Amino acid sequence: MDTSYVIDTLFTLFSITLIILMVPGFAMLEAGLVRTKNVSSVLTVNVMIYAVASMAFILVGFHLAFGDTQTQTMSHWAFIMFQMAFVGKAINIMSGGVGERAKILPLTIFTVIMGALLYPAVVNISWGNDWLAGTMFDINMVDLAGSTVIHSTGGWALLAAILVIGPRKGRYVQGQIRVIPASNIPLVVLGAMLLWIGWFGFNGGSVGSISTKEAADSVAMTIFNTNTAGLAGALSAGIFIYLRYKLFDITMILNGALGGLVAITAGPHLYSVYDSIMIGVIGGILVVLAVPLFDRFRLDDPVGALSVHLVNGIWGTLAVGIFAGNAEKGITLVNQLKGVAEIGVFVFTISFVIIYLLNKAVAFRASDEDQVQGLDVSECGLEAYPEFKRAI
Repeated sequence: MDTSYVIDTLFTLFSITLIILMVPGFAMLEAGLVRTKNVSSVLTVNVMIYAVASMAFILVGFHLAFGDTQTQTMSHWAFIMFQMAFVGKAINIMSGGVGERAKILPLTIFTVIMGALLYPAVVNISWGNDWLAGTMFDINMVDLAGSTVIHSTGGWALLAAILVIGPRKGRYVQGQIRVIPASNIPLVVLGAMLLWIGWFGFNGGSVGSISTKEAADSVAMTIFNTNTAGLAGALSAGIFIYLRYKLFDITMILNGALGGLVAITAGPHLYSVYDSIMIGVIGGILVVLAVPLFDRFRLDDPVGALSVHLVNGIWGTLAVGIFAGNAEKGITLVNQLKGVAEIGVFVFTISFVIIYLLNKAVAFRASDEDQVQGLDVSECGLEAYPEFKRAI
């Protein structure tokens, strides 16, 4: 008994380390995709999200999500910290998508609300105590590591934020879409690869145990399928973007990989290798299709978070019902779709109301003048690249 307890605790602590490695992953990815005049502000937001969201979850959110739940298979402290490691990821998804025009203070206030109340409420009805149990709204979907609970939640909050605060100054001019190129491609690659590695703890750790042969096999299969979907997403996005534009866009290839990783996250413990490849292939293609589609609707997303996390969070959750459906176990496409819809409506509605009201009280959007000079100056007083000439 003690041996399995120690092994599972150690496994969880290792998984936590990999998940927290995603913090610099998001930071580097976003820092590379925004302009140099906004890098310090992006990095500040990422650090603040980790600190603020984690503390809000520890003090309030965990109890809201899980109540007095006590795990007997591992250290309770490891379980708390594992759940804490997830919370910032949902908010990172949102913060990247409103980069270069969102002010730090209101974003931090929303982070407190998200970490203490909104995200834990979603966890409660999906992984936790389940307030909705026994009601017609009870969510019976399978979502091992959060295609919907984490990725779509962040995506719906981001969509609400974009609708409230609008696009970056100069992004859409006289009906035309102005391309704003990434500032540092090496950082983008580093960030994406850190996220990819972190996903092994994200999904593998969500299996919950590794102390028996069956559990170890499940963890290994989960990580194998996770990596396979990422590979397939990168390949499909790269091939599709080349066929369409005769170019190999590394940012799109990496987002394709991340799309595949998001898509596999709901059920990597249930799939065959061929299922994982197909889910990743579709995920990569969806990213390539969704990025220009959101631009047509003037939804300005500097890092492609809507395409990667919202679109593929939905796809990945539905994929469980398509590829691993089992009516006897309650795994059906209808249950998966119901979970996606309920959480989507809840998160988008609450996020929109909160951000709308917050924007009235403390302007969420930086002024046009501040956007022109860069948020590093107005928000941080510290430029990441002070020797560079700032570009509009």
